[in-house]
Amino acid sequence: MPQSSSADTVVRVRISLWLSVTAVALLFGWGAWQRRWIADDGLIVLRTTRNMLAGNGPVFNAGERVEANTSTAWSYLMYFGGLVAGPARLEYVALTFALILSVLGVVLVMLGTARLYAPVLRGRKALLLPAGALVYIAVPPARDFATSGLENGLVLAYLGLLWWMMVAWSQARRETTRTFDAAFAAVAGFSVLVRPELALIGGLALVMMLIAAGGWRRRALIFVAGGLLPVAYQIFRMGYYGLLFPGTALAKDATGAKWQQGFTYLANFNQPYLLWAPAVLLIGLAVMVMLLCGRPPRVDRRPGSGRLARLVQSPSAVVVFMLLSGLLQAVYWIRQGGDFMHGRVLLTPLFCLLAPVSVIPLLLPDGRRMARGAGYLYAGATSLLWLAVAGWSLWAAHSPGMGADATRVTYTGIVDERRFYAQATGHAHPLTAADYLDYPRMRAVVTAIENTPDGALLLPSGNYDMWDVVPAYPPPPDAPPDYRGPHTVFFTNMGMLGMNVGLDVRVIDQIGLANPLAAHTARIEDGRIGHDKNLFPDWAVAEGPFFKVEPYIPDYLDEDWIRQAEVALTCPETERMLDAIRAPMGPRRFLSNLVNAAEYTRYRLDRVPLYELHRCGLPIPEPINPQYTGMPPTGP
Repeated sequence: MPQSSSADTVVRVRISLWLSVTAVALLFGWGAWQRRWIADDGLIVLRTTRNMLAGNGPVFNAGERVEANTSTAWSYLMYFGGLVAGPARLEYVALTFALILSVLGVVLVMLGTARLYAPVLRGRKALLLPAGALVYIAVPPARDFATSGLENGLVLAYLGLLWWMMVAWSQARRETTRTFDAAFAAVAGFSVLVRPELALIGGLALVMMLIAAGGWRRRALIFVAGGLLPVAYQIFRMGYYGLLFPGTALAKDATGAKWQQGFTYLANFNQPYLLWAPAVLLIGLAVMVMLLCGRPPRVDRRPGSGRLARLVQSPSAVVVFMLLSGLLQAVYWIRQGGDFMHGRVLLTPLFCLLAPVSVIPLLLPDGRRMARGAGYLYAGATSLLWLAVAGWSLWAAHSPGMGADATRVTYTGIVDERRFYAQATGHAHPLTAADYLDYPRMRAVVTAIENTPDGALLLPSGNYDMWDVVPAYPPPPDAPPDYRGPHTVFFTNMGMLGMNVGLDVRVIDQIGLANPLAAHTARIEDGRIGHDKNLFPDWAVAEGPFFKVEPYIPDYLDEDWIRQAEVALTCPETERMLDAIRAPMGPRRFLSNLVNAAEYTRYRLDRVPLYELHRCGLPIPEPINPQYTGMPPTGP
């Protein structure tokens, strides 16, 4: 082929690629913006950011070292964004980062796949068309969680970068430079800081690098570069928080198994969008691409590299790696029981499975590689399959999703979070903590705190515009005129609550995301997924400086339960666990937490105070309100 013709072919491929990338990026960005919002869980992250900016450390409540955020990298990214923008703009920092990173992730995965095809397209007439990328951005939850204030965008950007680097690594003709290996290993090792379960992906990438590396010095470089940051943070986590993994994993018992609920979650994600349809079409496209492109050209590796090393460091191996990663992530989440947010946790497996076909080459018949008639046949079949994918994407993008059940908590426990909060707040795009003041009880809690300057425990009332108040003990006689007593609020929705009250207000929940006592209770087998721990509010009364007798406590609390919980809190093992979280931090405390982190992580207490007393072997207080026994009272 003349050189000018070959150059024209390269230009055509590149133009089609960048048109595809631009179109998908614009569609995804525009679609995500149309559905922009910040979730309550996104506001949980920002409460931690506020504490970091105030000098209280990476905690949810000052003086209580609880890691309430799953993604370490996202938490610190919000912190650095807050340093630049200021605490008054944290919601917009989260929105901006989430949207940019989401779009960047899709762009990077398409560029990585285009690079995968580059060797087999050299000198051939072809167009690069978006395929798997179209499928991903068409799924409504993908656009919902492209903002949301959660780390989904960071996950996409991370996976897109890892995919691009793996493709580049697989195509290296000679030994890669030490700089590239160190950077690649650092990115792979960073996976666990993006989300803990991504260690299944990053760890596998590191294993592949170690197998393919030449010499022990190169392996040592990969090992150190990949493990330095995650190991350093793990030491910090164990010493600072006294746990082996984030507090959210403890609260949700991430090592547990709920297969039946997981398959229900998978069906809930698949059913509204018929995801099996694009799966069949994309498999067909993948087959057509393999038939059209043939085997990739052989890459001459460095002399002396073994067969296994050549096999692992190959384009075929990285494709298998990405598909296997997607399957592992899907199995992990199905085993976990999924999530309570429609589609959210299965977006990562979907993204991984779609990566190798995020773009596909449409080879134009030129009569050189195959008969012209066969070329037209293959090109026509590929075009029809691609048009079917595009048609499905258009249909799915306008799907009503879960329909009538979108905002109802049914037996599945799964809801469309964005629509739920839009309906509950009355804002089409709830973005700021102030928007969530229109959520039931939120304005009332601010008023209740203002009306109890001496301090109180606030419990959610049956009336959505009221809170039950358990007053704090009176202030000391020598208290200054501007004395403000301790406030604790006990509620499920910690994000909107934590962002609408001061950092001096302790915000705890019954499911254990910010409440260490609840986190260390056992998982309720039939509880709502993601909310399957439920600590009784009696513990909150027992724990704090609040009145513990009638008439100061609501009718649904029991004086005996409160007294029993008070005694249960003196259990030596419980005191040690709480000291790991609440005692002043210093070298001795850090070292003690580090050594005992595994013990504290395993520790469980019973949510029923009486049973906890039996477990710890503690005396049971004399009952104030004897229970009805069915027997007449004795005595004169």
